[in-house]
Amino acid sequence: MANHENFTLEEMISAYSSGYFPMAEPDGEIFWYNPHPRAIIPIETYKPSKSLKPILNKNLFEIRINQNFKEVIESCSHPRRTEELTWISPYLIELYSEMNQAGFAHSVEAYQNNELVGGLYGVCIGGAFFGESMFTKVSNASKVAFHYLMELLKQEGFVVLDTQFMNDNVKRYGAIEISRSKYTRMLKLAIEKKCEFKLPQMPLF
Repeated sequence: MANHENFTLEEMISAYSSGYFPMAEPDGEIFWYNPHPRAIIPIETYKPSKSLKPILNKNLFEIRINQNFKEVIESCSHPRRTEELTWISPYLIELYSEMNQAGFAHSVEAYQNNELVGGLYGVCIGGAFFGESMFTKVSNASKVAFHYLMELLKQEGFVVLDTQFMNDNVKRYGAIEISRSKYTRMLKLAIEKKCEFKLPQMPLF
């Protein structure tokens, strides 16, 4: 489903609540997706990898939430390689920034020496978190930010962490594929919950 029109905050929330998410083409045209199968990361069964635990113990990064959402999404929008295109258009950056200001989009940020070096962002409705993208400038920064996200979701009782499509990146974090119908049922339960998005309490594993 494609669209050139501007979207309101209410329309974005309604779309996500119905299982749809937007991606932009190079010309700026927005396409809406509701894939089958759907990739999610089970929250309750998540555990950090053995290689990540020593990094967490070293406290290499300071983790913050929503301190610099715009810089996070702009960093995520940069192509990973010169031959790749990005699906995060300037219009979507502004749209997600508006959602952040309204409390429906959040960033988890990793800092070193007060410099943003990695992080991720996504949309949050009730007990559902829709992961959108992540970036890293320093080795392991985004992995630590993701670990904090998972602990946050676990401690606050979130039901769904949506990762949209299966790929190697989400697979290494434990993503699985489920049918669209099962995802829809989980999503319906999730958005009826009231969950806070705040830094998790220690310990983290």
